[in-house]
Amino acid sequence: MPGEHIRAVVERSRRDVVLARTIEVLEASPDRRPVGVAPECGGRSFAHIDYRRQLKLKSEIVRDAYRRIGRIELSLPPPVIPSPETGYRMRARLHVGEGKLGFLQEGSHRVCDVVGTDQLRPETERLIAELAAHVDVLTSTGARTVELAQNLAGDQCAVHVVMKSDPATVGVRLRALASVSGVTGLTAAGGKGPRARVVLAGTPYVSDALSVFLPSGAAETLLLRRHADAFFQANRYLAPGLVSTVAGLTERARLVDLYAGVGLFAVSIAATRGGPVVAVERDPCSIGDLVSNAAQVDPDVQVVRAPVETFLKRSASLEGAAVIVDPPRTGLSREAATRLARRRPDRIVYVSCDVATQARDLRALAESGYQLDQVRVFDMFPNTPHIETVVALER
Repeated sequence: MPGEHIRAVVERSRRDVVLARTIEVLEASPDRRPVGVAPECGGRSFAHIDYRRQLKLKSEIVRDAYRRIGRIELSLPPPVIPSPETGYRMRARLHVGEGKLGFLQEGSHRVCDVVGTDQLRPETERLIAELAAHVDVLTSTGARTVELAQNLAGDQCAVHVVMKSDPATVGVRLRALASVSGVTGLTAAGGKGPRARVVLAGTPYVSDALSVFLPSGAAETLLLRRHADAFFQANRYLAPGLVSTVAGLTERARLVDLYAGVGLFAVSIAATRGGPVVAVERDPCSIGDLVSNAAQVDPDVQVVRAPVETFLKRSASLEGAAVIVDPPRTGLSREAATRLARRRPDRIVYVSCDVATQARDLRALAESGYQLDQVRVFDMFPNTPHIETVVALER
Protein backbone atom coordinates (compact mmCIF):
# COMPACT_ATOMS: atom_id res chain seq x y z
CA MET A 1 0.00 0.00 0.00
CA PRO A 2 1.11 3.60 -0.46
CA GLY A 3 3.32 4.57 2.47
CA GLU A 4 4.59 1.07 3.27
CA HIS A 5 8.28 0.12 3.27
CA ILE A 6 8.78 -3.29 1.67
CA ARG A 7 11.38 -5.63 0.25
CA ALA A 8 10.43 -6.80 -3.26
CA VAL A 9 11.74 -8.85 -6.16
CA VAL A 10 11.44 -7.35 -9.63
CA GLU A 11 9.99 -10.03 -11.88
CA ARG A 12 9.32 -8.14 -15.11
CA SER A 13 10.21 -4.77 -16.56
CA ARG A 14 8.36 -3.01 -19.35
CA ARG A 15 8.99 0.26 -21.11
CA ASP A 16 7.02 2.33 -18.60
CA VAL A 17 6.39 0.09 -15.60
CA VAL A 18 8.23 -2.31 -13.30
CA LEU A 19 6.37 -5.36 -11.99
CA ALA A 20 7.51 -6.74 -8.65
CA ARG A 21 6.45 -9.15 -5.91
CA THR A 22 6.50 -8.26 -2.22
CA ILE A 23 8.53 -10.74 -0.18
CA GLU A 24 8.68 -8.85 3.13
CA VAL A 25 6.79 -5.93 4.68
CA LEU A 26 9.31 -3.91 6.69
CA GLU A 27 7.00 -1.09 7.77
CA ALA A 28 3.30 -1.88 7.50
CA SER A 29 0.45 0.54 6.94
CA PRO A 30 -2.09 0.87 9.77
CA ASP A 31 -4.63 -0.17 7.13
CA ARG A 32 -3.03 -3.59 6.65
CA ARG A 33 -5.14 -6.39 8.14
CA PRO A 34 -4.57 -10.12 8.65
CA VAL A 35 -5.92 -12.53 6.05
CA GLY A 36 -6.90 -16.17 6.34
CA VAL A 37 -6.66 -17.70 2.89
CA ALA A 38 -3.65 -16.57 0.87
CA PRO A 39 -4.42 -13.40 -1.15
CA GLU A 40 -2.94 -15.11 -4.20
CA CYS A 41 -6.02 -17.36 -4.51
CA GLY A 42 -8.15 -15.70 -7.22
CA GLY A 43 -10.13 -12.60 -6.32
CA ARG A 44 -8.33 -11.67 -3.08
CA SER A 45 -5.37 -9.51 -4.09
CA PHE A 46 -6.67 -6.58 -1.97
CA ALA A 47 -7.85 -8.76 0.94
CA HIS A 48 -5.02 -7.54 3.20
CA ILE A 49 -6.25 -3.92 2.92
CA ASP A 50 -8.86 -2.48 5.30
CA TYR A 51 -12.08 -2.15 3.31
CA ARG A 52 -12.48 1.59 3.83
CA ARG A 53 -8.95 2.07 2.50
CA GLN A 54 -9.79 -0.14 -0.48
CA LEU A 55 -12.60 2.23 -1.44
CA LYS A 56 -10.27 5.24 -1.22
CA LEU A 57 -7.62 3.50 -3.30
CA LYS A 58 -10.15 2.56 -5.97
CA SER A 59 -11.40 6.13 -6.15
CA GLU A 60 -7.81 7.27 -6.68
CA ILE A 61 -7.30 4.57 -9.33
CA VAL A 62 -10.26 5.93 -11.31
CA ARG A 63 -9.08 9.53 -11.02
CA ASP A 64 -5.52 8.59 -12.01
CA ALA A 65 -6.59 6.53 -15.05
CA TYR A 66 -8.87 9.28 -16.32
CA ARG A 67 -6.10 11.87 -15.98
CA ARG A 68 -3.19 9.77 -17.23
CA ILE A 69 -4.89 7.78 -20.00
CA GLY A 70 -8.06 9.72 -20.78
CA ARG A 71 -6.66 13.22 -20.24
CA ILE A 72 -9.77 13.97 -18.19
CA GLU A 73 -9.37 15.87 -14.94
CA LEU A 74 -11.82 15.06 -12.15
CA SER A 75 -11.92 17.83 -9.56
CA LEU A 76 -12.42 15.30 -6.77
CA PRO A 77 -11.91 11.53 -6.48
CA PRO A 78 -15.35 10.01 -7.19
CA PRO A 79 -17.09 8.24 -4.28
CA VAL A 80 -17.25 4.44 -4.57
CA ILE A 81 -20.51 2.64 -3.76
CA PRO A 82 -19.51 -0.15 -1.35
CA SER A 83 -20.52 -3.80 -1.33
CA PRO A 84 -20.62 -6.42 1.42
CA GLU A 85 -17.27 -8.19 1.23
CA THR A 86 -18.58 -11.74 1.54
CA GLY A 87 -20.97 -13.85 -0.52
CA TYR A 88 -21.29 -11.27 -3.26
CA ARG A 89 -20.48 -13.42 -6.31
CA MET A 90 -23.31 -14.91 -8.35
CA ARG A 91 -20.98 -16.17 -11.07
CA ALA A 92 -17.74 -18.12 -10.83
CA ARG A 93 -15.37 -19.77 -13.27
CA LEU A 94 -13.76 -22.84 -11.76
CA HIS A 95 -10.73 -24.57 -13.26
CA VAL A 96 -9.94 -28.28 -13.44
CA GLY A 97 -6.32 -29.24 -12.80
CA GLU A 98 -3.97 -31.14 -10.53
CA GLY A 99 -6.89 -33.25 -9.34
CA LYS A 100 -8.63 -30.14 -8.04
CA LEU A 101 -11.57 -27.88 -8.90
CA GLY A 102 -11.22 -24.25 -7.88
CA PHE A 103 -9.94 -20.78 -8.67
CA LEU A 104 -6.56 -20.04 -10.23
CA GLN A 105 -3.82 -18.47 -8.17
CA GLU A 106 -2.89 -14.98 -9.34
CA GLY A 107 -0.47 -15.05 -12.27
CA SER A 108 -0.36 -18.84 -12.54
CA HIS A 109 -2.22 -21.94 -13.71
CA ARG A 110 -2.21 -23.52 -10.25
CA VAL A 111 -5.64 -24.38 -8.89
CA CYS A 112 -6.51 -23.28 -5.35
CA ASP A 113 -9.47 -24.13 -3.12
CA VAL A 114 -12.42 -21.72 -3.06
CA VAL A 115 -13.19 -22.47 0.60
CA GLY A 116 -12.44 -19.47 2.77
CA THR A 117 -12.07 -16.99 -0.08
CA ASP A 118 -15.38 -15.44 1.08
CA GLN A 119 -16.50 -14.38 -2.39
CA LEU A 120 -19.18 -17.07 -2.48
CA ARG A 121 -21.82 -17.96 0.07
CA PRO A 122 -20.88 -20.79 2.48
CA GLU A 123 -23.54 -23.03 0.95
CA THR A 124 -22.03 -22.35 -2.48
CA GLU A 125 -18.58 -23.30 -1.22
CA ARG A 126 -20.08 -26.57 0.04
CA LEU A 127 -21.71 -27.15 -3.36
CA ILE A 128 -18.35 -26.65 -5.10
CA ALA A 129 -16.68 -29.02 -2.64
CA GLU A 130 -19.24 -31.67 -3.64
CA LEU A 131 -18.62 -30.95 -7.33
CA ALA A 132 -14.88 -31.35 -6.66
CA ALA A 133 -15.57 -34.87 -5.39
CA HIS A 134 -16.32 -35.69 -9.04
CA VAL A 135 -13.05 -34.24 -10.33
CA ASP A 136 -12.00 -37.63 -11.75
CA VAL A 137 -15.11 -37.62 -13.94
CA LEU A 138 -14.36 -34.06 -15.04
CA THR A 139 -10.78 -34.98 -15.88
CA SER A 140 -11.77 -38.12 -17.79
CA THR A 141 -14.13 -36.13 -20.03
CA GLY A 142 -11.54 -33.48 -20.81
CA ALA A 143 -13.27 -30.77 -18.80
CA ARG A 144 -11.33 -27.51 -18.72
CA THR A 145 -13.56 -25.16 -16.77
CA VAL A 146 -16.83 -25.27 -14.88
CA GLU A 147 -19.01 -22.16 -15.09
CA LEU A 148 -21.36 -21.63 -12.16
CA ALA A 149 -24.26 -19.16 -12.11
CA GLN A 150 -26.70 -18.43 -9.28
CA ASN A 151 -29.70 -16.14 -9.18
CA LEU A 152 -29.92 -13.16 -6.85
CA ALA A 153 -31.71 -15.14 -4.15
CA GLY A 154 -29.18 -17.98 -4.35
CA ASP A 155 -31.81 -20.73 -4.58
CA GLN A 156 -30.98 -21.67 -8.18
CA CYS A 157 -27.59 -22.80 -9.48
CA ALA A 158 -26.82 -23.67 -13.11
CA VAL A 159 -23.55 -25.47 -13.89
CA HIS A 160 -21.93 -25.43 -17.32
CA VAL A 161 -18.91 -27.61 -18.20
CA VAL A 162 -16.54 -26.53 -20.98
CA MET A 163 -14.66 -29.54 -22.30
CA LYS A 164 -12.31 -30.72 -25.03
CA SER A 165 -14.49 -33.65 -26.00
CA ASP A 166 -17.88 -33.63 -27.67
CA PRO A 167 -20.49 -33.67 -24.85
CA ALA A 168 -22.84 -35.65 -27.06
CA THR A 169 -20.50 -38.66 -26.71
CA VAL A 170 -19.08 -38.33 -23.19
CA GLY A 171 -21.55 -35.98 -21.52
CA VAL A 172 -23.51 -38.84 -19.96
CA ARG A 173 -20.63 -39.34 -17.52
CA LEU A 174 -21.07 -35.79 -16.27
CA ARG A 175 -24.63 -36.35 -15.14
CA ALA A 176 -23.31 -37.39 -11.75
CA LEU A 177 -22.71 -33.67 -11.11
CA ALA A 178 -26.47 -33.06 -11.29
CA SER A 179 -26.90 -35.13 -8.12
CA VAL A 180 -24.99 -32.53 -6.09
CA SER A 181 -27.36 -30.79 -3.68
CA GLY A 182 -28.20 -27.28 -4.91
CA VAL A 183 -27.47 -27.87 -8.62
CA THR A 184 -30.68 -27.05 -10.52
CA GLY A 185 -29.33 -27.40 -14.06
CA LEU A 186 -26.36 -28.94 -15.87
CA THR A 187 -25.11 -28.20 -19.39
CA ALA A 188 -21.91 -28.82 -21.35
CA ALA A 189 -20.18 -27.65 -24.51
CA GLY A 190 -17.02 -28.65 -26.32
CA GLY A 191 -15.49 -30.43 -29.26
CA LYS A 192 -14.62 -28.77 -32.56
CA GLY A 193 -16.60 -26.09 -34.35
CA PRO A 194 -19.33 -23.96 -32.73
CA ARG A 195 -19.75 -24.98 -29.12
CA ALA A 196 -23.46 -25.74 -28.97
CA ARG A 197 -24.78 -26.06 -25.43
CA VAL A 198 -26.04 -29.56 -24.52
CA VAL A 199 -28.55 -29.90 -21.67
CA LEU A 200 -27.62 -32.85 -19.45
CA ALA A 201 -30.03 -32.36 -16.54
CA GLY A 202 -32.52 -29.97 -14.99
CA THR A 203 -33.23 -26.39 -16.03
CA PRO A 204 -30.21 -25.02 -17.91
CA TYR A 205 -30.62 -21.44 -16.70
CA VAL A 206 -31.41 -19.43 -13.57
CA SER A 207 -34.10 -16.75 -13.33
CA ASP A 208 -34.36 -13.56 -11.31
CA ALA A 209 -37.68 -12.00 -10.38
CA LEU A 210 -37.20 -8.25 -10.75
CA SER A 211 -39.79 -5.82 -9.43
CA VAL A 212 -40.20 -2.89 -11.81
CA PHE A 213 -42.34 0.17 -11.23
CA LEU A 214 -44.42 1.44 -14.13
CA PRO A 215 -45.08 5.13 -14.85
CA SER A 216 -48.58 4.64 -13.43
CA GLY A 217 -47.04 3.72 -10.08
CA ALA A 218 -48.05 0.05 -10.34
CA ALA A 219 -45.45 -2.64 -9.75
CA GLU A 220 -44.80 -5.54 -12.10
CA THR A 221 -42.60 -8.60 -11.75
CA LEU A 222 -40.23 -9.38 -14.59
CA LEU A 223 -38.43 -12.71 -14.93
CA LEU A 224 -34.94 -12.36 -16.36
CA ARG A 225 -33.27 -15.64 -17.27
CA ARG A 226 -29.63 -16.44 -18.05
CA HIS A 227 -27.57 -19.51 -18.77
CA ALA A 228 -24.37 -20.17 -16.85
CA ASP A 229 -22.17 -19.34 -19.85
CA ALA A 230 -23.93 -16.03 -20.61
CA PHE A 231 -22.44 -12.76 -19.35
CA PHE A 232 -24.15 -11.16 -16.36
CA GLN A 233 -23.08 -8.80 -13.60
CA ALA A 234 -21.40 -10.79 -10.83
CA ASN A 235 -22.33 -8.88 -7.65
CA ARG A 236 -25.73 -9.87 -6.24
CA TYR A 237 -25.81 -6.87 -3.89
CA LEU A 238 -25.01 -4.09 -6.35
CA ALA A 239 -26.53 -5.34 -9.64
CA PRO A 240 -30.02 -3.87 -8.94
CA GLY A 241 -28.52 -0.47 -8.06
CA LEU A 242 -26.38 -0.55 -11.18
CA VAL A 243 -29.50 -1.06 -13.32
CA SER A 244 -31.29 1.81 -11.55
CA THR A 245 -28.31 4.09 -12.09
CA VAL A 246 -28.07 3.33 -15.81
CA ALA A 247 -31.84 3.78 -16.18
CA GLY A 248 -31.65 7.17 -14.49
CA LEU A 249 -28.86 8.30 -16.82
CA THR A 250 -30.71 7.34 -20.03
CA GLU A 251 -33.96 9.26 -19.79
CA ARG A 252 -34.54 9.74 -23.49
CA ALA A 253 -37.46 8.75 -25.74
CA ARG A 254 -35.19 6.46 -27.77
CA LEU A 255 -32.66 4.03 -26.33
CA VAL A 256 -30.03 1.78 -27.91
CA ASP A 257 -28.27 -0.85 -25.77
CA LEU A 258 -25.03 -2.03 -27.38
CA TYR A 259 -23.46 -5.25 -26.00
CA ALA A 260 -26.88 -5.97 -24.48
CA GLY A 261 -26.03 -9.41 -23.08
CA VAL A 262 -29.16 -11.13 -21.77
CA GLY A 263 -30.98 -7.78 -21.62
CA LEU A 264 -30.29 -6.65 -18.06
CA PHE A 265 -30.45 -2.97 -19.01
CA ALA A 266 -32.59 -3.03 -22.16
CA VAL A 267 -35.38 -5.26 -20.85
CA SER A 268 -35.45 -3.75 -17.35
CA ILE A 269 -35.65 -0.20 -18.69
CA ALA A 270 -38.30 -1.09 -21.30
CA ALA A 271 -40.39 -2.79 -18.61
CA THR A 272 -40.14 0.30 -16.43
CA ARG A 273 -40.95 3.02 -18.92
CA GLY A 274 -41.71 1.42 -22.27
CA GLY A 275 -39.85 1.59 -25.56
CA PRO A 276 -38.58 1.91 -28.09
CA VAL A 277 -35.38 0.12 -27.08
CA VAL A 278 -32.95 -1.51 -29.52
CA ALA A 279 -30.82 -4.27 -27.96
CA VAL A 280 -27.71 -5.30 -29.95
CA GLU A 281 -25.86 -8.54 -29.16
CA ARG A 282 -23.77 -11.04 -31.13
CA ASP A 283 -22.69 -13.55 -28.47
CA PRO A 284 -24.37 -16.92 -29.17
CA CYS A 285 -24.27 -17.72 -25.43
CA SER A 286 -26.41 -14.68 -24.57
CA ILE A 287 -28.65 -14.15 -27.59
CA GLY A 288 -31.17 -16.88 -26.72
CA ASP A 289 -31.67 -15.45 -23.25
CA LEU A 290 -31.97 -11.92 -24.67
CA VAL A 291 -34.69 -12.97 -27.13
CA SER A 292 -36.61 -14.80 -24.41
CA ASN A 293 -36.35 -11.93 -21.93
CA ALA A 294 -37.28 -9.31 -24.54
CA ALA A 295 -40.42 -11.27 -25.47
CA GLN A 296 -41.92 -10.24 -22.13
CA VAL A 297 -41.94 -6.59 -23.18
CA ASP A 298 -42.64 -7.05 -26.88
CA PRO A 299 -42.81 -4.84 -28.94
CA ASP A 300 -40.92 -2.33 -26.78
CA VAL A 301 -37.56 -4.09 -27.29
CA GLN A 302 -36.18 -4.86 -30.74
CA VAL A 303 -33.38 -7.44 -30.67
CA VAL A 304 -30.62 -7.09 -33.27
CA ARG A 305 -28.21 -10.01 -33.59
CA ALA A 306 -25.07 -8.45 -34.99
CA PRO A 307 -21.63 -7.17 -34.01
CA VAL A 308 -21.78 -3.63 -32.66
CA GLU A 309 -19.55 -2.41 -35.49
CA THR A 310 -21.93 -3.85 -38.10
CA PHE A 311 -25.00 -2.38 -36.41
CA LEU A 312 -23.44 1.09 -36.25
CA LYS A 313 -22.25 0.87 -39.86
CA ARG A 314 -25.79 0.18 -41.04
CA SER A 315 -27.52 2.64 -38.69
CA ALA A 316 -28.82 6.05 -39.54
CA SER A 317 -28.25 9.01 -37.25
CA LEU A 318 -28.80 8.41 -33.54
CA GLU A 319 -29.45 12.07 -32.77
CA GLY A 320 -32.05 12.37 -30.04
CA ALA A 321 -31.14 8.94 -28.63
CA ALA A 322 -29.28 7.69 -25.58
CA VAL A 323 -26.85 4.81 -26.13
CA ILE A 324 -25.67 2.34 -23.48
CA VAL A 325 -22.33 0.63 -24.09
CA ASP A 326 -21.19 -2.18 -21.80
CA PRO A 327 -18.32 -3.73 -23.78
CA PRO A 328 -15.99 -6.57 -22.72
CA ARG A 329 -12.90 -5.80 -20.67
CA THR A 330 -10.97 -4.86 -23.82
CA GLY A 331 -13.30 -1.88 -24.34
CA LEU A 332 -14.61 -0.46 -27.60
CA SER A 333 -12.83 -1.32 -30.82
CA ARG A 334 -11.49 1.70 -32.67
CA GLU A 335 -14.13 1.13 -35.35
CA ALA A 336 -16.95 0.97 -32.79
CA ALA A 337 -15.84 4.17 -31.06
CA THR A 338 -15.48 6.03 -34.37
CA ARG A 339 -18.81 4.88 -35.79
CA LEU A 340 -20.62 5.57 -32.52
CA ALA A 341 -19.41 9.18 -32.47
CA ARG A 342 -20.39 9.62 -36.13
CA ARG A 343 -23.97 8.55 -35.35
CA ARG A 344 -24.15 11.50 -32.92
CA PRO A 345 -26.32 10.20 -30.08
CA ASP A 346 -27.25 12.91 -27.59
CA ARG A 347 -25.96 10.86 -24.66
CA ILE A 348 -23.65 7.87 -24.18
CA VAL A 349 -23.69 5.88 -20.95
CA TYR A 350 -20.52 3.79 -20.78
CA VAL A 351 -20.47 0.88 -18.30
CA SER A 352 -17.04 -0.71 -17.80
CA CYS A 353 -15.22 -3.22 -15.59
CA ASP A 354 -11.81 -1.98 -16.80
CA VAL A 355 -11.09 1.65 -16.02
CA ALA A 356 -7.95 1.76 -18.19
CA THR A 357 -9.65 0.76 -21.45
CA GLN A 358 -12.63 2.93 -20.57
CA ALA A 359 -10.36 5.94 -20.03
CA ARG A 360 -8.77 5.30 -23.45
CA ASP A 361 -12.21 5.23 -25.08
CA LEU A 362 -13.40 8.32 -23.19
CA ARG A 363 -10.44 10.21 -24.62
CA ALA A 364 -11.42 9.18 -28.16
CA LEU A 365 -15.06 10.15 -27.58
CA ALA A 366 -14.01 13.47 -26.06
CA GLU A 367 -11.95 14.21 -29.16
CA SER A 368 -15.11 13.49 -31.20
CA GLY A 369 -17.17 16.10 -29.38
CA TYR A 370 -18.43 14.44 -26.20
CA GLN A 371 -18.13 15.90 -22.71
CA LEU A 372 -18.07 14.08 -19.37
CA ASP A 373 -21.28 14.69 -17.43
CA GLN A 374 -21.37 12.21 -14.53
CA VAL A 375 -19.22 9.43 -13.06
CA ARG A 376 -20.51 6.66 -10.79
CA VAL A 377 -18.25 3.97 -9.32
CA PHE A 378 -19.40 0.61 -7.94
CA ASP A 379 -17.25 -1.79 -5.93
CA MET A 380 -18.57 -4.86 -7.74
CA PHE A 381 -15.46 -6.87 -6.83
CA PRO A 382 -14.46 -6.29 -3.17
CA ASN A 383 -10.94 -7.31 -2.17
CA THR A 384 -9.69 -6.97 -5.74
CA PRO A 385 -8.37 -3.96 -7.68
CA HIS A 386 -11.25 -4.25 -10.17
CA ILE A 387 -13.83 -1.46 -10.43
CA GLU A 388 -17.14 -1.00 -12.23
CA THR A 389 -17.54 2.54 -13.55
CA VAL A 390 -20.57 4.17 -15.15
CA VAL A 391 -19.92 7.36 -17.10
CA ALA A 392 -22.48 9.61 -18.77
CA LEU A 393 -21.29 11.68 -21.76
CA GLU A 394 -23.18 14.48 -23.48
CA ARG A 395 -22.66 15.59 -27.09
